[in-house]
Amino acid sequence: MGRVAEHSESRSNMPKQKTKRAAMKRFKTTGSGKLKRWHANHTHILTKKSRKRKNRLKKGDLVSSADFPRVSRLLQA
Repeated sequence: MGRVAEHSESRSNMPKQKTKRAAMKRFKTTGSGKLKRWHANHTHILTKKSRKRKNRLKKGDLVSSADFPRVSRLLQA
């Protein structure tokens, strides 16, 4: 008599879609809905790279149109 009835609706829901946390840390969404990424090769072995190249690698870039569906699917939750 003291048992609480379980809600059947909580069991029938499908599992929620989870965001891939690794992708969440690597990509940011811009105001217009595009995805921003950062360049690789700017953390070590910098002595052999030119100043121009290192400055270019510092700046962010947009995810290409070919990779956009795949990356946005990782961030969909």
